[in-house]
Amino acid sequence: MQRFRPYVLPVAIVIGLLFHRFCGSIAFLVPYVIFTILLLTFAAVDLRRLRLTRLDVWLMLFQVVVSAACYVAVKMLFGNDIIAEGVLIGVLCPVASSVAVISCILGANRETVTTYTIVGNLMVAVVAPLAFTIVGEHPELTFMQSLLMIFAKIGTTLALPYFLALALQLLWPRGSAALARANIAGFYLWAVALFITLGQTINFIFLHGAGHWGSIAWLAALAALFCFVQFFVGRRLGIAYARRTHADTAASEALRIGAGQLLGQKNTGFGIWMANTFLNPLASVFLAFYCVFQNLFNAWQMANKVKS
Repeated sequence: MQRFRPYVLPVAIVIGLLFHRFCGSIAFLVPYVIFTILLLTFAAVDLRRLRLTRLDVWLMLFQVVVSAACYVAVKMLFGNDIIAEGVLIGVLCPVASSVAVISCILGANRETVTTYTIVGNLMVAVVAPLAFTIVGEHPELTFMQSLLMIFAKIGTTLALPYFLALALQLLWPRGSAALARANIAGFYLWAVALFITLGQTINFIFLHGAGHWGSIAWLAALAALFCFVQFFVGRRLGIAYARRTHADTAASEALRIGAGQLLGQKNTGFGIWMANTFLNPLASVFLAFYCVFQNLFNAWQMANKVKS
């Protein structure tokens, strides 16, 4: 079964492209799929051992500072709000719910990636409303309204599985252990979420992209560029942190892989929702293309892992 994993994500992408009209009708399933992925992820790690580290701070600073700087730079260069907003949401977008599943397949530390899954999403929930208040397409929405909307969105998919997993670990260890053993199912559930989310966005492009093909082409090109940059920078930050903490060879490799995934692998479904809700909806095209590139890269990484 392991040797077929690298093909799962590309197949999900192709199916999403082919059946994009159908995906819109089942989009309501995505929050339930994400909830299940996170429950399996949290059950597989001792939540009482999670600790915030300096690496988490570096990753958060990159997302905040670079997203703001790139928004300004792209807007000055292109004079196009759609492209600038696409880059903003593409860098600021929180880490993917499936990051622990894929990262651990590649050799990352589960506690490291689980910690940032939580703190990274919470950081975005606070910072994003501030950004949307300044550059958003809906000035009638205040910071507090945006904050409450985003927290309501992530509350059911992040907080509930966290506290449920914690309660199971404390009150029913056997049930928690059973969920932990089923953790790999999260990878295949992510493929389902990918199929639905990507297909839904591709359908949106076909319906509303007319007259904006130049912007869409630039969003696709920049999505490829930023996908490479974020995976690369994340890995360099992981190496730097490993040196600073004098980690051994195995721990250094785990940090390198984990940090690259944490910065490069995005929760594109949530990012697309934020773009559609607070920005120009066409900005979500950046994340649709980013979703394709990041999952092709993940498939390539897993294929290399299987070969080794």
